[in-house]
Amino acid sequence: MKPVYAISDNIISPLGHTTGQNFSRLLKGESSVQLHEAGSKSSRAFFSSLFPESFWQKEPIPFFTKFEQLLALSISNVLEQTKLNTGDGKTGLIISSTKGNIGLLEEQDISGRLKQEISLTSSAEKLAKHFGFAASPLIISQACISGLVALITAKRILQAGMYENIIVAGADLITRFILSGFQSFQAVSDEVCKPFDANRKGINLGEAAASIVLSVNQPGTESGIELRGGAVSNDANHISGPSRTGQELFNAMQQAMSEAKVTAKEIDFISLHGTATLYNDDMESKAVHLAGLQSVPVNSLKGYYGHTLGAAGLIESVISIQSLKENIMIPTKGFDTPGTAENINVCSTLQHTKLNTCLKTASGFGGCNAAVVWKKI
Repeated sequence: MKPVYAISDNIISPLGHTTGQNFSRLLKGESSVQLHEAGSKSSRAFFSSLFPESFWQKEPIPFFTKFEQLLALSISNVLEQTKLNTGDGKTGLIISSTKGNIGLLEEQDISGRLKQEISLTSSAEKLAKHFGFAASPLIISQACISGLVALITAKRILQAGMYENIIVAGADLITRFILSGFQSFQAVSDEVCKPFDANRKGINLGEAAASIVLSVNQPGTESGIELRGGAVSNDANHISGPSRTGQELFNAMQQAMSEAKVTAKEIDFISLHGTATLYNDDMESKAVHLAGLQSVPVNSLKGYYGHTLGAAGLIESVISIQSLKENIMIPTKGFDTPGTAENINVCSTLQHTKLNTCLKTASGFGGCNAAVVWKKI
């Protein structure tokens, strides 16, 4: 099978509008999760990572929703880096999101727009046309593992010889509809989240977009990164609660590592989902133990970005890629006291160390799990 390389990436978040800006802020320990007063998104104050209103006033694209504008900005950045010809039929587009334009439901006058623009198909087609893609876009919407599933799908399509390059872009915005859903599960923390900590209270949500360009053409740099393997599983445990054993996430991890042809001893760090909810963090700790990876450093980025839903797997992959390139592991913000069902090696301080291989995981509602392996070449 042809190797698949990550040749370009971008993150647009309240922390910054490029990968470099975001990584620099993480190195300083900065978080975009803040307390927001009650208003249009919630009847009570909540902690979240949101774009300021001024962000949306900068050169909006006509007839694009906020969700589409966010994706367009991220895609524009990676296209500028790569100079790809989107109209040559060799480059594809995959859009990843959980809710897309669901915020249109909250507008007063949605009669004509609702049927057409609320669908992810509409957004994907608008973006493909805007950037001149010759090929029809694909859409991945599988709860919170959407970003990783999009990457795995892109890898398989590239190795099948259908394209030479694929831009995988994902985004989600926090709306009243989305926030109220998590609040109804009593899953939202009343403070900045604490992944894997004994005193964790739940998640914070966040807004962001990210893009990764995957290609079968090897990058001309010394710090190239390959997407070596990926797998998906489902534990079929509960509509919102994850497996109590971690077996199914372990299955995805094991299959991804098998495809990547790497052993547990070769994994240098794990970027876990780490939502800071009781059951998710416990489940992940059990999966890590089943994989024999309990001594490997792990982190969660939710304390910096909040849970960015369909963009989470992409954002956290971009930071993992940057970590591999820079040989720096980002600590888990908010972690202080170990508190998961199984002991795991949670990274709590900035670590400068040789890094070659990263295992990235994600889990979501409905019991879905995904894992990918990134490796420095």
